[in-house]
Formats: sequence, C-alpha cells, structure tokens
Amino acid sequence: MAVSSVSNPPAPLWQRVWPHVLAVLFFVVLAMAYFAPIVFEHQTLAQHDIAQFQGGAHEVQEWAKTHDGHEPLWTNSMFSGMPTYLISVHFPGDLFLYVQKAVTLGLPGVVSNLFVALLCGYVLLVALGVRPLVAVAGAVALGFSSYNLAILAAGHNTKSWALAYAPLVLGGLMLTLRRNRWLGAALFTLGLTLNVRANHPQITYYLGLLVVIYGIIELVAFARRGRLADYFGRVALLAVGAALAIGVSFGRLYTTYEYSKFSNRSPSELKALPPAPGQPAAPSAKQQDRDYAFAYSYGIGESMTLLVPNFYGGSSAMPLGPNSNMARELNNLGAGTEMLDALPTYWGDQSYVAGPVYVGVIVCFLFVLGLFVVDKQTRYWLLAGTIVSLVLAWGKNFETVNNLIFDYLPGYRSFRAVSMGLVMAQLAMPLLAALALSRILRPREVPVPLGAAAPVGTPTHPALAKAARAAAGAPTEVVGSPENQHRTRQLLYAGALVAGFLVLAWLASFSFDFNGPQDAQLTQAGYPPQLLSALRADRADLLRNDVWRGLLLVGLTLGALYGYLKGKLDARVAAGIVVALTLFDLWTADKRYLGARNFQTETIAESFQPSPADQQILQDKDLSYRVLNLSNPFNEANTSYFHKSIGGYHGAKLRRYQDLIERQIANNNTGVLNMLNARYVVVPPQKQGETAQVQRNPGANGNAWFVRELRAVQNPDQEMAALSNLATRRVAMVDVSKFPQVKPATYTDSAATIALTSYAPDALTYRYSAAQPGTVVFSEIYYADGWQAYLDGQPVPHFRVDFVLRAMQVPAGAHEIKFEFKPKEYAIGNTVSLASSIGVLLAVVAAGVYGFRQKEREDIEA
Repeated sequence: MAVSSVSNPPAPLWQRVWPHVLAVLFFVVLAMAYFAPIVFEHQTLAQHDIAQFQGGAHEVQEWAKTHDGHEPLWTNSMFSGMPTYLISVHFPGDLFLYVQKAVTLGLPGVVSNLFVALLCGYVLLVALGVRPLVAVAGAVALGFSSYNLAILAAGHNTKSWALAYAPLVLGGLMLTLRRNRWLGAALFTLGLTLNVRANHPQITYYLGLLVVIYGIIELVAFARRGRLADYFGRVALLAVGAALAIGVSFGRLYTTYEYSKFSNRSPSELKALPPAPGQPAAPSAKQQDRDYAFAYSYGIGESMTLLVPNFYGGSSAMPLGPNSNMARELNNLGAGTEMLDALPTYWGDQSYVAGPVYVGVIVCFLFVLGLFVVDKQTRYWLLAGTIVSLVLAWGKNFETVNNLIFDYLPGYRSFRAVSMGLVMAQLAMPLLAALALSRILRPREVPVPLGAAAPVGTPTHPALAKAARAAAGAPTEVVGSPENQHRTRQLLYAGALVAGFLVLAWLASFSFDFNGPQDAQLTQAGYPPQLLSALRADRADLLRNDVWRGLLLVGLTLGALYGYLKGKLDARVAAGIVVALTLFDLWTADKRYLGARNFQTETIAESFQPSPADQQILQDKDLSYRVLNLSNPFNEANTSYFHKSIGGYHGAKLRRYQDLIERQIANNNTGVLNMLNARYVVVPPQKQGETAQVQRNPGANGNAWFVRELRAVQNPDQEMAALSNLATRRVAMVDVSKFPQVKPATYTDSAATIALTSYAPDALTYRYSAAQPGTVVFSEIYYADGWQAYLDGQPVPHFRVDFVLRAMQVPAGAHEIKFEFKPKEYAIGNTVSLASSIGVLLAVVAAGVYGFRQKEREDIEA
C-alpha cells in the first residue's frame, strides 16, 4: 500500500524566535525585580569585598584618570607595594570586554550578574533540545541557586561571573559530543572564553572537573559503539576551542601564574619556628597548607542544606522576626530588639557563612526523579559530579580521601575554601532536574492501531502527528498505557524518597542540641542563658519550618506532574506551575540572605569618607610615606584608599611580606616599621566616644638611605632572624645564597644624601650625591619580575636586602636613579590576548554558520 508523504513546512522565523525573546524579557524582569532597590531607588548593594577592592584599587584608578588612561601595574597603597595583577588591571587586547557589555544589555552591576546567569542556563537547556518553558524552569533553578545570591552579597563578583557562564560550557560540551559538533564547539568556546576571563580560576577548575567526568563517560560510550575516531575528532575541536578561550585571557593567566610563584599561595622559604616551652610542635608546611585550604569545609550533615536551607540555621548574621523566641525573650528582659537584625543562627563548624548552599527542594525532587527517567549516560555523569562535589566540599570532615586529593590532584592545592566545591552540585543538580522535567513533559509518539481512522485534519504520518500534538501542548502518551503507568510510578517513587528525607530531617531535629561553636563566644560576651536557649529554640524552628515548607512544595510539584501524566493538565500549564513554584521556592529562600537589609543609599565611593585621622595625615604633602593603622591592619583597605598603607586587604599577599608580618610586624618591631617608612601610626580609640589618634613616627627611615654597613647572611632564616635586632638605618643584610655577586662592605661617607624627586606608582626617580661609592637601600618592596633600575638612564642591577627591600650599589658623584615597573608578562600576554580574541570571534562565527547549515541539511533530509 502506498503511503503519501505530507510536507510540513517550518514555522515562520518569528514564531520560532518569539518564545526565546519572551524568555529573555522574563529574565530581565526577574533580575530587575530582585534588585529593585538598585534599579528603581538608586541604592547600592553593600558588598564588603567590593568595598575593599575599591580601597586597594583607588590609587591606580585615580592615576589612570589623571594620566591619559595609563593604568600602573604596581600599587603602593597595600602591603607596602604589590603588583596590581589581582587588584585592577585591564588588557586592551582582550576584545571580549565588548562581548561582555553586549551580553549584559547595559544592566547595572549585580543585576547583570543575575540576568546572565539566567540567560546562560536557558541557552544550555535550549541547546540540548529542551522546550522553552521547561528551559525557563531550569534557568530559574540555575540562576537563583542560593549560593549565587550569597556570593553577590559578599562582593564575590568574579566568582559570580564565572558561575554564570559555566552553563554555556556544559551546553557546548554536550552538544559537541552528542549532536552538532560545530555548533557545540562554537558554544563551548564562547562560554569558556567568558568563564575564564571572569578571572576566578577555582570556579573554572571545578567546572573542568565536571567536563573531565563527562568526557570519561562519553569515551566509554563511544568505545562501546566502536566510534573512538569520531570521539577524538570531536574532542580535538573542543581542545582547539579551549586553547583559543584560554588565549583570550592569557595576559591575566600569565601574570597571575608568575605572581603566584612569589605570593603567599607558595611555600615559605623559612623554617617553621620552634614551639614555645610546653607547646606542641608547629605543623609541617604541607599540613599548614592543608589547614589553610580546609579551613572552610562543609559539614557532612550540613550537606542537607541542599534540600533544607535552614538545616544548620542559615546564616551567621540572620534576621529574626518579632514572633521569634529571641524577640519574646528580649521583651521579657525589657531589652531592645536591635540585635534581631543579625543573629548567629548558623550553628555549624564553619567560622562564618553568609548563607547555605541551597539548590531548592523542588530541584532536589526533580534531581531524584532524573535518576529514574533521564538517559543513563547523563544521569551517571551528573550524579558522579554531585558526589565528587560533596566529597571535595567536606574537606577536613572527610580527611582520608581529601588529603590524597589535595596532595595528588594536579593544581588543586593552589586553592582554598574547599566548601566552594559545591558549585559542581549547584550546576549538576538543576541540570538533571530540568532534563527530568523535560522527560516527563516531553510529548511521546502514540501508537495508532492499523486501520484506525484518524480525526479529520489530523496528520497521518507518525512524526507529523507527534509534532502536531507537541505544538498543541497536549499529553501525547496514552493515559493508562504501560509506559504512562511506569512514568507515574517513577514520579511517585521520587516524591516518596524526597518526602522521606524531609521527614527524617524533621525527626532528627528533636535529637539535635542546636549548640554552635559561636555560643561559647556569646556566653563570654555576656549573653544570659535564657537568650541562648531562645536562640537555640529559633534554630530548631527554622529547620522544622523549612521541612514543612519543603513538603508542601514537593507535594504541589508532584501534583502538577501527576495531573499531566493523568491527562488532567496541559503540558504548558504543568510546566508553568513548576516554573512558578521553583521561582517561589528559591526567591523566598534567597531573600533571607540577600534582602532589603543588604542595600544602602550611599555609593561605595561615598562610603569612603576620610576620618579626622585621615584628614590630619593628608596635610603631609610629601611624595611618599606609609601609614600603619593599628585597627585590624591586614584585613582592611580603608587606609589604602587614602594612603600608602603598611597593611591592606587581599588574599594573595607577597609570600615574603606575609612572613615579615608574622615574624616581625606582629611583634611590633619598630626597626622594621622604620625601614618600611611608616611615618604615621593610627591608634584606634581606647574608650567609647573617643576618636582614633595619629602618632608621627620620628624614626621612619624615609624613602631611601645610604647604609654604613652591608652584612652577609647565608640563608633566609638568618636574614629574618637578623631583622629582630637590626639598626636598619645603618646596616642592611643581604642573603648571599640568593645574590652571590654582592659582597659585604663598610662605608665611611656619612654625608651622602639621596631624595625621591618624582613619584608614580610604577616609576620612582631619585637624586643622590656621595663622595664615595656606597649602598643605597630603598623603602620599596623588592620584586625582580618587572622592576628595572636605571642609573643616569642606563640599566643597572639591584638586589634584595632586609628580606623584602630593594638595594643598589652606586658609584660616587651626583647621579639620578630611576625604577620602572614594566613586566614582560603583561606585554606578551596582551599580544596573545588580542590574537586569541580575533581567533575566537572568527572561529565561533565560522563554526556557528557551518553548524547551522549542517543542521538545516539534516532537518531537510529527515
């Protein structure tokens, strides 16, 4: 019997594009609504780390404004001087700055962070063939995961950008290996370029682990099908894309790599100090590195926050309402309720958390459902990624495994805060959840008995009939069929499992004492026992209330999907319900950790107002001197905003400077402070109502000086030990194991003079006069990788003395000395970035065009 074929012309372009346009507009509305105080009330988000960044970057930013855009690569505003590679530096060759601006649609600050996270999650799912409304649900799950909002509240913007672009990488990866290699490679390259240039290597590293796990699973699958050549061909495309993507950020990566050799992420050259009498020996350098990395380790039980956000109390500074136990107890005591704005409801082992990692109770339910209904390769990959994520985040709480990982996994020991490993689960769980939702709501071909008549107007070809039913959004699986019943059972199993976990969490809460490590500090601070009891009761209530909330949301979601499978609900209605419930779940949870209290009316720049102490110091118009603020000097950058600071705020100081802090400055060694030219010391107020006082240090050595003696030491330990009792104005110490060409010497010319005549952050000029040759010590941090000294315009060598300072042996007479910071890494990196930017743009366009044409041919043939 002949079968007539019926052509089904594709829908007009506007019909195919319109759902995506609506989705993008929806994401814009969501981002603007969440950050309404910024968009509509012109407020700013109080981000601690961004404020500290502004303090550290202020010198170079202001210099660029007044010097034709020249941005110095060195700043003297923090830690007596350091490169700006990890503070504020731009690479003109990186053309993807303009791509970033285009993608963000001109939205302000953190609003654009959230919008891009939603957009990239949507692109990932659409690339995998998920229908638009289901893709919106997945995008909401990916974008509103609580960690995304908590890190924005803390000011970890680069981390947020790296996470936002990660879904593009995963979408390109899966598309390359499973469907259209050219479109996939284009998307992968674009996503990785934007992810890497966000400049958060730790997030990119975790993303790389997900990529590797997927690659291994796909390798096995290709091998079983006898298609290894095809696999490696596709992987080769991805490798080329990765090389180009890394090339765009080569300048940042290269300078950061070089700096890492000298930063406190590298081992100290000093031997561990002997223990004090009666004290245990200091841990080994390897153990210290582990302790540093594992300081923020997620508790094994704390992993329940993925399902129940307040399982461990939520945040270290959580607001409680007027109906809380604390509020009632404060009223009973006749005390004010101001403390209700920020209470330590978190009772886990981490020293501070801005909020839990909560992916959503609906996401957890759909993730479990995905373990039943999604194809094996995908679910094995995402399950493995989630398990690896948890293991890494547990850190010291799963020491046996994590010590091995820390010691042997390449590159892993360079990072800290291993709790960040949960970002892998934050990507994997919503992805599997969205694919599960797509699988449940996906129209399926319905078998038609032979000879059965179809309704008038219904296409007779099975593929066309399927398309028609999909377009109508109606259930296409026969209600009551074996497959439908199987899907229903899987749905109910997943719901029962998640509900069971929630009930167990509720039951377990009655065995917890809700006593946190912070409680001892509260007792010492004078908290009465009844307040602590009320706080613990609130912790219990927070957990139990979230359990009931979770049960309700899971029940509603299960009901919507059950209604679809039973033919009671249209697919679009069911998907819309899931979108609404997921958004409600995550939005309301996120607002606990980034809500109205996080916004302020003043801008970050306005928050930097000079104190009376700052104003007093700023009256000194000398070219360069330093300030030591004794109020938490090495964890604040407010001083750096106004002055050249001995302290600062940065996670990657120079290693030698960190050693100097720990062994000399912390012991109030005035000789060391003098050699760092600490002209002013800011003493914090001693009593309430007092203001900080400024003390001028008459012993400061100045910008440079001739020493009377240059002594030799044999190693860094001797050099550091000598500083403990060194008259730094008269004597300098050189480590001849590092500078064998420098010989000890004594000098008798006490009339030699030197003065700083010109200052720029990256260029210093001095004039000196001396009757005899001598050695000059400069109160500037030695950093050979970029600083070049010149004597009367000719390059000359310089060396390190006193563990951290620059020195130079100079001839007699009147001469000019100049130091310039021009690291070759920056010039090389910028050139590579420019070439790679052009290469990526051309490759993405070419691969995209070729891939679309290939897809059109395949569609026509199909």
